[in-house]
Amino acid sequence: MKALGVFSFFAVGFSVCVATALLAADAKGPGADWPQWRGPKRDAVSPEKGLLKTWGDEGPPLAWKASGLGNGFASVVLSDGRIFTMGRRKGTEELIALSGDDGKELWALKVGLDAADEPSSTPTVDGDRVYAVGTHGDLLCADVSGKEMWRKSFVKDFGGSVPTWKYCESPLVDGDKLICTPGSRDATMVALNKKTGDVIWKAAVPNGGGNGSGYSSIVISQGGGVRQYVQLLGAGTGCIGVAAKDGKLLWKYERVGNGTASIPTPIVDGDSVFCSSGYGTGSALLQLKADGAGVAVKEVYFLKGNEFQNHHGGMIHVGPYIYSGHGHNQGHPICVEMKTGKIVWGGEKQRGPGSGSAAVVYADGKLYFRYQDGTMALIDASIDGYHLSGSFKIPEVRRESWSHPVVVGGKLYLREQENLFVYQLAVK
Repeated sequence: MKALGVFSFFAVGFSVCVATALLAADAKGPGADWPQWRGPKRDAVSPEKGLLKTWGDEGPPLAWKASGLGNGFASVVLSDGRIFTMGRRKGTEELIALSGDDGKELWALKVGLDAADEPSSTPTVDGDRVYAVGTHGDLLCADVSGKEMWRKSFVKDFGGSVPTWKYCESPLVDGDKLICTPGSRDATMVALNKKTGDVIWKAAVPNGGGNGSGYSSIVISQGGGVRQYVQLLGAGTGCIGVAAKDGKLLWKYERVGNGTASIPTPIVDGDSVFCSSGYGTGSALLQLKADGAGVAVKEVYFLKGNEFQNHHGGMIHVGPYIYSGHGHNQGHPICVEMKTGKIVWGGEKQRGPGSGSAAVVYADGKLYFRYQDGTMALIDASIDGYHLSGSFKIPEVRRESWSHPVVVGGKLYLREQENLFVYQLAVK
């Protein structure tokens, strides 16, 4: 059960950038932006090329290390020469900004309550604004120089109920809107004006109240020809699609939901949605189709929990295949053909070099598996079977090593509680 605190994947939770990265660019170089959870497109696929193909026992060279970030499982985001993350320091949840050159702290702002909870949400950067969600649903908007702009509360303003393992989602910016999931009956999902915090619409989802927020993060789909926000909800609600225009509930698919914790960010590809959750639940491929003014959802196939379930750590879609860790609180490497659900390789019998769950990102033909025990592994993203290209132990791991890795600007960023380790991946 303890593994649920993770959900910065949590909340819980790396994608194709729109610019070409320079091989050895530093964090402020062109193409070195990773502005939100799982990258610019929220799919954990990095555009980086020219990276190391193998690692020795010590792993890639360490470029630099930053300390003093406090406790928590948030990942990092990078934008315009700055790094943002969250941490609990001296009893206070904070949004923290660092220099992209050396990790020197630039500023910090209080986000939420003075409590023992440790933030799992990863901030979101959009232009000159950065957004952060605290464990008790405090939503902060600040400018990138550290000035608070506005605040909202998922609980006080929208009637949300703090989930068992607290709020973990990373908010989504789409155009002029900031989208997030308070999880209440009347405001399961909300769209706010990103500049002012004013409400644009509220989406009410049947049975989406209470702990409806779950631990996943929203992604954008154009399925069925309608722009919509896809989210995996808690409280057994399952996967939903909400119209971007007005918050209308377009469709709901309950079979992939569970009553304990729904965590992985769904995969969207054209009219398809692939979703998964743990606790023995399983995975499903859904097909979206225009239905009058709305959208209809159809189950293409369902994989039982013993076939494929991603508890947390996320899934990667590369070409026709999905790569991920499989199993409840496990990171057994697996490759699944998305269209058919065929297990190409891996699963229960394929154990990697680490133990526990695995947070995964893709870059330059490789999968970067970060295991709960602090093992970092480089695995081929290939349909020819499991091939390990190196592994190493992350330094100073004292508890669950859950923060999602980031590969951008020729570097690997690994948040490990109060520390941030930055490794050189670009081949010089």
